[in-house]
Amino acid sequence: MSILTVEHLNHGFGERAIFDDVSFRLLKGEHIGLIGANGEGKSTFINIITGKLQPDEGKIEWAKYVRVGYLDQHAVLEKGMTIRDVLNSAFGYLFEMEQTINELYLKMSEVDSEELDAIMEEVGELQDMLMLNDFYAIDSKVEEIARSLGLMDLGLDRDVEDLSGGQRTKILLAKLLLEKPDILLLDEPTNYLDEGHINWLKRYLAEYDNAFILISHDIPFLNSVVNIIYHMENQHLERYVGNYDNFKRIYEAKKQQLEAAYRAQQQERAELADFVQRNKARVSTRNMAMSRQKKLDKMELIELAAERPKPQFNFKVSTKTSSKLIFETTALVIGYDSPLSKPLNLLLERGQKVALVGANGIGKTTLLRSLLGEIPPLGGQVRMGENLEIGYFEQESKSSQNTCLEEFWQEFKHFSQYEARSALAKCGLTTKHIESKMMVLSGGEKAKARLCKLINRETNVLVLDEPTNHLDVDAKDELKRALQAYKGSVLLICHEPAFYRDIVTDVWNCEQWTTKC
Repeated sequence: MSILTVEHLNHGFGERAIFDDVSFRLLKGEHIGLIGANGEGKSTFINIITGKLQPDEGKIEWAKYVRVGYLDQHAVLEKGMTIRDVLNSAFGYLFEMEQTINELYLKMSEVDSEELDAIMEEVGELQDMLMLNDFYAIDSKVEEIARSLGLMDLGLDRDVEDLSGGQRTKILLAKLLLEKPDILLLDEPTNYLDEGHINWLKRYLAEYDNAFILISHDIPFLNSVVNIIYHMENQHLERYVGNYDNFKRIYEAKKQQLEAAYRAQQQERAELADFVQRNKARVSTRNMAMSRQKKLDKMELIELAAERPKPQFNFKVSTKTSSKLIFETTALVIGYDSPLSKPLNLLLERGQKVALVGANGIGKTTLLRSLLGEIPPLGGQVRMGENLEIGYFEQESKSSQNTCLEEFWQEFKHFSQYEARSALAKCGLTTKHIESKMMVLSGGEKAKARLCKLINRETNVLVLDEPTNHLDVDAKDELKRALQAYKGSVLLICHEPAFYRDIVTDVWNCEQWTTKC
């Protein structure tokens, strides 16, 4: 049974075409991975099928009475709501049912016996619905999911506005899972999640009975939970049965076959054209030449898809050599109103590359900002080395009205237009991206623009807070290579062992010193 059918979808932004005659179907129980490079239109596709965006052309048809749940990477939580409020809102329709029951009870004293019987019957039906949906176990359900995603540690009565991007993502995910819709739409759910909660979500989705569509660049995660891949490339969408590894094998084989067929056709066309050119003027061979020309004219040309530009990240190393000491802390206590850590005695020396790991909300970002002097410590001190040229990649950045080019030029005013465009293009951004406003770019395109600024600064220390969030597979692989090659020191927050394992010299587990575990 088809839950969702998309036929002949066409869409674009200005002159930039996103989809060309795209078709798609979602069947009951399918676990779909929607993949493709940054900027191919994955989030746009989700916005179209959820009705947030109207396509230029095409038909989108959902099965009747389907409940859809959407985890939007850009969703906003309202100020004044607590975590518990947000999670309880997953059961809004049940609370409305309870309110209706209470109103019917009040009405009972005002009606005759015939109406009373009708009201009692309606109350009975509503009570059955509440029982069927475990209404009286809502608190335990909320706490079970909250515990699984680490929200109990934050306190369910905490205002959602005070939370980090990762914590907000977990709250939205918890609410969605509590709603248990017929279909889940998940846009990069592992962004900002720590390793333990990624593993929990992996198990949950692998056992999930209903259908879902998952956008993710986390390959191990995709391989564990999906059974269908839809690949988005060059305005088209193609279906593959199996997980990501199976897709990759088939995709590479088809690509090689197409390239071989293209080369064979090009050689055949060259030979036919040469024969026509040599023989069309001779009376004795003119008919054969005309026959070859007709074959040339009727030949259906094999075309190779345009290759997307692959990013190149090469960090500029400062001519200054840093002192042996990079950072040293003495009894450092980090936090805001209350301590997030025990007293810390940490040492980072020249040449070290360190990954900070541990659950969300325990103070990893706060530690980075405390080391950089952006947040005053609650106790102890930080000593910084000499001749440090620090490049800092923040986890979240403010939205900008500038174009990508203008954003780059704000910092690199001495670059000519050609130099600025070349620098951005090397990071995998096309002319359309470079000329677009930052606020309309995808998460991955924004990350590439920010990385472009970072790699063009001369540094000898890199401080990176979740740099892989939103990046596609090619960009992640290139960033990994660039960090392996980097001659300076690195302090990195990352929840992907497959990414940082071959980069770092040391791993600091922040759960050993946090006050939040």
